[in-house]
Amino acid sequence: MILISSCLLGELVRYNGEGYNIELLNKYSYLNKFYSVCPEILGGLAVPRTPAEIIDGKVLTIQGEDVTSYFIKGAEDVLKIVKENNIKYAILKANSPSCGNRLIYDGTFSNNKIDGQGVTTKLLVNQGVIVYSEKELTEELLLDLLSKV
Repeated sequence: MILISSCLLGELVRYNGEGYNIELLNKYSYLNKFYSVCPEILGGLAVPRTPAEIIDGKVLTIQGEDVTSYFIKGAEDVLKIVKENNIKYAILKANSPSCGNRLIYDGTFSNNKIDGQGVTTKLLVNQGVIVYSEKELTEELLLDLLSKV
């Protein structure tokens, strides 16, 4: 199985109630090798929800509410799924405070990005999971990953 952010499979779970239609993922979803998760939903947050960004190690909403505990719970729940299903690879949402793998928003809510990882990605990488984002996804990479699971 490959762990996939639910929003990348078109599920309406993003903070604004939307999802994405990543054609390449949809093309191969019939193989039933994707395990769809949304750490923020697993952590107990609703859809829609207030935008949040990582600021000084905490996840805060645009109004300053500390929602770090929801993000940590979601990450821990995802890790349980990963361990139970022996998942080694993930394709997660770029820039997300949960799922970003290389860049995250800088905490100013001004669309600026900085080097960093989301809460879930950081936990998964520390456990040896290789995390890609949809921005890095090519058909060649996806076929390679599918051949390994």
